[in-house]
This record gives sequence, C-alpha cells and structure tokens, in this order.
Amino acid sequence: MSGDAAPQEGWLVVVDLQHVFRDEDSPWTAPRFDEVRPRIRRLVEAFGERVVWTRFIAPAEPVGAWKEYYEQYDFALQPPDARLYQLVEDPGGHPVVDATTFGKWGPDLVEVVGEGPLTVVGVATDCCILSTVLPASDAGVAVRVVTDACAGASDEDHERALQVMAGYQPLVSFATTDEVLAGA
Repeated sequence: MSGDAAPQEGWLVVVDLQHVFRDEDSPWTAPRFDEVRPRIRRLVEAFGERVVWTRFIAPAEPVGAWKEYYEQYDFALQPPDARLYQLVEDPGGHPVVDATTFGKWGPDLVEVVGEGPLTVVGVATDCCILSTVLPASDAGVAVRVVTDACAGASDEDHERALQVMAGYQPLVSFATTDEVLAGA
C-alpha cells in the first residue's frame, strides 16, 4: 500500500480498462480514458491485494437481444484474447473477471469480493459501471463510485449516469480519488 494513502476497506473493482474503450478508432471509445488511468493506478496501489479487474468480452454465440446488438457492432465479435479485449494495464497477480454482459455483478465477481464493500472505477460510467453498480447495490452491497476515476462515452453521459446512481443513495456513495486516498 502507498505510504501517502489511508488504509482502504473492501475491494477496488476496476471495470473494463480495455483497448476497446481506449483506442481512438473504436466505436466504443471513452474520450477521457487516458485521463482517469493515473488515478486508477493510485487507487490500485492503495488497495494492495484487494483489487479485481473486469473485462467485457463478446460471447461465442450471441443469443436473444444480443444478436441484434452484435449485428450493429459486428467489429466486437472477436475472441476473448483479441487485442481489443486486452487490459491496458497489467493486472499483476490480481484476479480478472470476464463477462459477456455490460454489468459485471454476478457469481464470478461475488466469488472474489464477497459482501464488499466495493469501490468502483473504470469505463464506461454510462454503461458497464452503471450496469455493475446498480445490481451490486440492489443486492445490499455498499458501493462507492470514484467519480474522477471513471470515464463515460461523453462528459454528458458520465454526468447523467452519476445522477442515476445518486438515486440509490445511501447504497451508492461517491468520492474523488483524493477523498478515497485520504480516508474520507
């Protein structure tokens, strides 16, 4: 743990810090992706061993409404080891949870984090973050979203997603990177 950070409770969940959301030629680019990375690195260091990374991956065979989705975004129908699905940061020895859904809250993540609490960072605020935070909080897990360590499809989408999640207070709370590291 970093010498300048307060001890952290629970788990840091780093959502989908992948090339598909960073690369400029991707239809799913989060414009502030690189801006949030240094903050995420500071938080990863502060949480030590209690960090889990997630990855969005395409299913081998889309089913249901996902069929139509992948007709629109056929570029994404690539195997899990494709470059676009690789993490842009090395997760080191931390666990990595893959999911073919936007939301990562499910049995695989629960197996790692238990009952939390969770601190959530990553991309995209208006999609995978929102879809992870709401079901986790609905399950009774305390979730803190680090507002300046998340990036949306646009600044407006980021703000709208934060407003939606604010409707779940006090199950969902909000802090900045500096507030988390100060122990606030």
